[in-house]
Amino acid sequence: MYCEECKEKPATVHLTQMFDGKKVEIHLCEECAAKKGVQMFAPDNILSIPQLLGSFFGSSNMQELKSPADAVACPNCGMRFLDIKQTGKLGCSECYTVFERNMEPILRRIHGNSRHIGRIPARGGEKVLINRQIRKLKSRLQEAVANEEYEKAAEIRDSIKEIEKKIN
Repeated sequence: MYCEECKEKPATVHLTQMFDGKKVEIHLCEECAAKKGVQMFAPDNILSIPQLLGSFFGSSNMQELKSPADAVACPNCGMRFLDIKQTGKLGCSECYTVFERNMEPILRRIHGNSRHIGRIPARGGEKVLINRQIRKLKSRLQEAVANEEYEKAAEIRDSIKEIEKKIN
């Protein structure tokens, strides 16, 4: 099989990627793979977990600051975004808040979303759905009150009470 990019050399790098539930395979020669930024796994090139996690941040040369955000430090633990890029680890729970704008595109690239939308458990899942519905209705209720739509607010309040009866 030949490289899909240059169509001259044998394909020695085979990449498989899942995107929107579809499997995409790419077959490249080492040269074309290197041009696309694919890192090769060689026996002499030991890859550690921090290096792997750091690679998600798109950092190739860690020594220099790539953006002003790299110099910003977490007030709680002192961790800089550059440090996070190098280690692939956050320093504390406050880092999520401090580096939120930098982390969101990375999380989207890794997980497909920056917000966890997990499965609902089979047992007790109905309660989870009802609680979600109640939260949505409560936010609509606050909106209606803020807009002085009191009749609409009363209807929403009654809906919330009906739904809450299902839980109890």
